[in-house]
Amino acid sequence: MQVERKILLNPGPSTTTDTVKQAQIVPDICPREKEFGQVMADISRDLVKIVHGKDDDYTAVLFCGSGTIGIDITLNSLLDKGKKALVVQNGSYSKRACEVLDAYGLPYIELKQPIDTPPDLDVVEDALRSNDDIGYVYMTHHETGTGLLNPIREVGALAHNYGAFFITDTTSSYAMIPINIYEDNIDFCMASAQKGIMGMTGLSYVIGRKDIIEKSKDFPVRSYYCNLYMQYHYFETTGQMHFTPPVQTIYAARQALIEYFDEGEEAKWARHLRVMEEIHRGEDELGLKEALKREVQSGLVSAVRYPDDMNWDFDKIHDYCYERGFTIYPGKIEQKGTFRLCALGAIDAGDIEAFWKVFREALEHYKVEIPVRYDG
Repeated sequence: MQVERKILLNPGPSTTTDTVKQAQIVPDICPREKEFGQVMADISRDLVKIVHGKDDDYTAVLFCGSGTIGIDITLNSLLDKGKKALVVQNGSYSKRACEVLDAYGLPYIELKQPIDTPPDLDVVEDALRSNDDIGYVYMTHHETGTGLLNPIREVGALAHNYGAFFITDTTSSYAMIPINIYEDNIDFCMASAQKGIMGMTGLSYVIGRKDIIEKSKDFPVRSYYCNLYMQYHYFETTGQMHFTPPVQTIYAARQALIEYFDEGEEAKWARHLRVMEEIHRGEDELGLKEALKREVQSGLVSAVRYPDDMNWDFDKIHDYCYERGFTIYPGKIEQKGTFRLCALGAIDAGDIEAFWKVFREALEHYKVEIPVRYDG
């Protein structure tokens, strides 16, 4: 069975293979069966393997939900009484972390940094030096709203130097940008199946140090569903998720992981870079300008500024492309008109070449000047 192929250039969910889609078609099974528990255990080990973790040190705890659930789980579960969080805030997704902490009424320092350049490490260190009650440092690895890549290795090292542990949101970098959980000084990271491993929406996971998870059983419990230790302990003792798992989505994740390891870490990352190279080539040809300099970009997301042309209308351009099998996505930079082109999913450079033909047709159809015009 073949499914109509759509090229998703949005930041997730990503384009998937037919084999991943078809992996969801399985006999009905109660998720409490040992057979299904083994599927989840194997997935957990593979997820740790992707970031080069050792099973004795790290585990992957599975949850039912979108990527934001990982932010919620780590932030509320891993802050001990009398401690506060330090959030490096330089984009819409690290801002979301602050909103989660606000929702729980948890104490934190919001370290605001520019959204278009990596954070100042001296400022991060000053905050750690001035506050001896920091429980953890939180930073987004790849700010998907802009495409900015943050220096997790350096910030993780600073956190450790001052007795804090380091949490990074890798939702839009995990299984794409190579990560070594030891070399990058990561205590906890998170992702969701619909992005890097190119699975289906509905399964997310927190990868973290077992010793800290065990220690967190004595931390204040702030959520019944989104509690890291509770989910970890329940699976360790029963081989089951505490609550009903997304069964078909998990079977798709199993197939996606098989395909991840078949392609290989380096080859997969090289493919994503080919896609972004073709995105950049098309932007240059049409005169499109990006919000960030390329040297600070992740290689996975390009945030493109809206042209200064009275005929430009994002929704019309989006719809024209969508009707022809390509999805583009609005930006998340406050008070700036941008759209995003992303190098995620089961796509390659040839797909982007085909996209640019359609995009050019859309500009011509709506009489947007080519090369596109910017007034400043």
